[in-house]
Amino acid sequence: MINRSIANEDIFKIQDEDTQNTFYGCNQEWYTTMWQRRAGCGPTVATNIVYYLNCTRKGSRLDKRLWTKRGALLLMEEVYQYVKPTMRGIPTTKLFGDDVLKYAEAMKRTIQLEILDVPKYRKSRPLFQQLLTFLEQALNNNRPVAFLNLDNGEEKRLDSWHWVTIISMVYTAEASRAILRILDGGHIKEIDLGQWFQTTALGGGFVSFDYVDEN
Repeated sequence: MINRSIANEDIFKIQDEDTQNTFYGCNQEWYTTMWQRRAGCGPTVATNIVYYLNCTRKGSRLDKRLWTKRGALLLMEEVYQYVKPTMRGIPTTKLFGDDVLKYAEAMKRTIQLEILDVPKYRKSRPLFQQLLTFLEQALNNNRPVAFLNLDNGEEKRLDSWHWVTIISMVYTAEASRAILRILDGGHIKEIDLGQWFQTTALGGGFVSFDYVDEN
């Protein structure tokens, strides 16, 4: 088995100051309005990735102590002003990528986006090996990946019409099977990427982004 991972998943640890509970990554349920909680998975994933890049790229001035829930929510609300769900959420990688670019521009940062779509129609989909290569390159470069799942197929550990954050991948050398570790709902979960890829009816897509010349 081949293992690819971001360099430091503990950066995603978040402590609730009131309960002292520890989470991994942000949870859209922390948003303050019902609509944000219902449709906020896209901006939540964008927040995870922005925070990780802010902590790991050159010139970072962030305090490396445990992230707090209050601090996480402040960043979630900031990102939400630009990565903003429509009435259908954020149902495409292009919409997600365009919104991330708007946020970066507002923050006076330059980012580079890479996108791999898995279309609804199977004849238009990339090979599974191409998807593994895309994820491997991102993780090797210490970039978490935003994953849009429009239909979970037979992978019941995924929610449909939902964004999650990929932090690692284990796969076989012959590219027949791959397990992802993702951040979702403030927890780390494992999902079978191959099962999703083979059974999803609507597909989805993957977005990787990074600051330019700041690695």
